[in-house]
Amino acid sequence: MFQFKQFSIQQDKTAMKVGTDGVLLGAWAPIDHNPFSILDIGAGTGIIALMLAQRTHAEQIDGLEIDEDAYEQAVDNFENSPWGERLFCFHAGLDEFIDEPEDEYDLIVSNPPFYAEDYKTENDQRDLARFQDAMPFEELIEVADLLLSENGIFALIIPFKEEEKFIALAKESELYPIKITRVKGTPKSEIKRTLLAFSRNKTSEIEIDELIIEIDRHVYTPEYIELTKEFYLKM
Repeated sequence: MFQFKQFSIQQDKTAMKVGTDGVLLGAWAPIDHNPFSILDIGAGTGIIALMLAQRTHAEQIDGLEIDEDAYEQAVDNFENSPWGERLFCFHAGLDEFIDEPEDEYDLIVSNPPFYAEDYKTENDQRDLARFQDAMPFEELIEVADLLLSENGIFALIIPFKEEEKFIALAKESELYPIKITRVKGTPKSEIKRTLLAFSRNKTSEIEIDELIIEIDRHVYTPEYIELTKEFYLKM
């Protein structure tokens, strides 16, 4: 079990454990527009949806998860949280989910599986959770375009090397970047991840910055502490 300040995450059933990527996105996703409804695509343990339940007053927070074990885990984590009545998880893939779209969402978030390489591990469940063939970028953008409300925001975390490609694909669906944060593990390491936020409204002033997680092993930067202190017990 992973204990946060206001909720806990059971993760014994799912291959994808609590990781920095999910925490980063859950803490970083823009909420200044006061989203009423939120969708987490590929919910996993439910961590991002739970973080957004803590951060916002959104009345409808839906998770979408294709893997049965992860889905069951997310449902348990939702029910055991202080915000159970606002959280719901669908057990479905993207294609099934958009067959009958009922709602639009003011905030759509995703920490998508992204090993595009052909390398696979011996753990099929982990592969499904990790590999891009479970959720191609094109499909993710298509769903965001279909389900995002007029003034909604679509936020996700992807490998830095995929940033340009993703922004170009999003532009084809008239989704434009409004905020970009590039993430490095340490001051001397390469940029590994990009946090991206998109809107239907084009802006000439994209907010671009960089986030470094650690100065030294387990010595966190003030910026990372500021971002995550409402969640991690020891921050």
